[in-house]
Amino acid sequence: MENKEVPLLNEESVPGNCWVDFEAFDEDINNTGKQVRKSIGLPELSEPQVVRHFTNLSKQNYSIDAGFYPLGSCTMKYNPRLNEKVARLPGFASIHPLQPESTVQWALELMYVLQDTLAKITGLTATSLVPSAGAHGEYAGISVIKKAHLDKEGTPRKIILTPDSAHGTNPATAAGSGYDIKVIKSNHEGIIDSSAVKELVDLYKQDIAAVMITNPNTCGKFEKNILEISKMVHDIGAYFYCDGANLNAIVGKIKPADFGVDVMHSNLHKTFSTPHGWGGPGCGAIMVNEKLAPYLPNPYVTKEGEKYLLANNKKWIGKINDFHGQFWMFVRALAYIMANGKDGLRQVAEDSVLSANYILHHLKNDFHVPYPGACMHECLLTDKIQKDGSGITTLDIAKALIEYWYHPMTMYFPLTVTAAMLIEPTETESKTTLDQFIKTMLNISTDIKNGDGEKFKTYPLTTPRRRVDEVKAARTPILTWNETQEEK
Repeated sequence: MENKEVPLLNEESVPGNCWVDFEAFDEDINNTGKQVRKSIGLPELSEPQVVRHFTNLSKQNYSIDAGFYPLGSCTMKYNPRLNEKVARLPGFASIHPLQPESTVQWALELMYVLQDTLAKITGLTATSLVPSAGAHGEYAGISVIKKAHLDKEGTPRKIILTPDSAHGTNPATAAGSGYDIKVIKSNHEGIIDSSAVKELVDLYKQDIAAVMITNPNTCGKFEKNILEISKMVHDIGAYFYCDGANLNAIVGKIKPADFGVDVMHSNLHKTFSTPHGWGGPGCGAIMVNEKLAPYLPNPYVTKEGEKYLLANNKKWIGKINDFHGQFWMFVRALAYIMANGKDGLRQVAEDSVLSANYILHHLKNDFHVPYPGACMHECLLTDKIQKDGSGITTLDIAKALIEYWYHPMTMYFPLTVTAAMLIEPTETESKTTLDQFIKTMLNISTDIKNGDGEKFKTYPLTTPRRRVDEVKAARTPILTWNETQEEK
């Protein structure tokens, strides 16, 4: 791993350098019972040194504000600055979860409206904003199903069905909730064959608690057999859990409840533009039908007259979060929904699908397309043409994109496709951006055809860090840093 050559910064600690003036410490006022330390070993730096250090570190990151971020399935879309402005209003930014309800009525009203809005968008009855992420929402949703079966039948049942193209969190959630997983095979179209579901239903019958299906799926296809599948599941008393990660492809066009969904989560960052990542709290809101509403986690917001209150379900699944610490995500999501309106949300889906098909149309002759026909919000390619002809792989293509200042697409997922490249442009990118990305991908393809693809095996060259030995990194990871390692 090599360093990019950059101008040296003066980051050396110099005794006496300080950019904060502290008052002299009175050793007589020491409540710790321990002797006061004369030094705690912090570097002594001026304010410009500190600011430059962290500013230069930030330049080594890639972000949606810096460039196109076509991660398939993750939906890295632009976060409107209006949402950020609204979330920072003092009445939202300065509240505390332990304040009396009477002092945060506007915040509770916002949560109430968001609950109702998400229920209407999905066609379901009730919403919980408690889960802090998509996977957390999956856990909450499966826990609701488990409690409902336990309440109705005295047993939680044993099995959950998941497609082979599912997000990894689906089988992980099911297994973590105590279920056995049975895999539904995808067919040559990249979708679930209803006959494969029937075979599992006939085999396991009332042992099946639920089916977990993402629709549209991670191959970028709409599950056209979904009504037939949901009927089979309901006929044996099981539930249809929809992974709502790809709701942005159908929002405003169709309500998931209309194709049989009983419970689903929605990643608010994917469909409703709240920030994605950073390890902080997001929101994986879950929506359920009327029969499952009593089992939602507590608390939820209700309204009595003109007053908004936090209420509790008596049959709830148990605590999964202490507070609504992700409240500012609610603010951003509702701001986005209200700014777009009903027609705007429909256009979100239409533009997402249009953008993905635009890319697919221009790249389908240069890259292998594993499944025929149009796609939904993301298009799926592989490296078959390049690998068979020149030995250039998906990884090499991704590293070349980094060199050309694009974040790579999602690689090697879904697992149903060998060396997958999953590209999701979202609705927030302009045609100009898409044309530039297409041109870059076609140039990569042309270089490979012309025998000039070997250079991609050394890319990226101009980034702060070069290519790592991924096999060695996985087998013998170095988890701490020291100067000797850096010099090597």
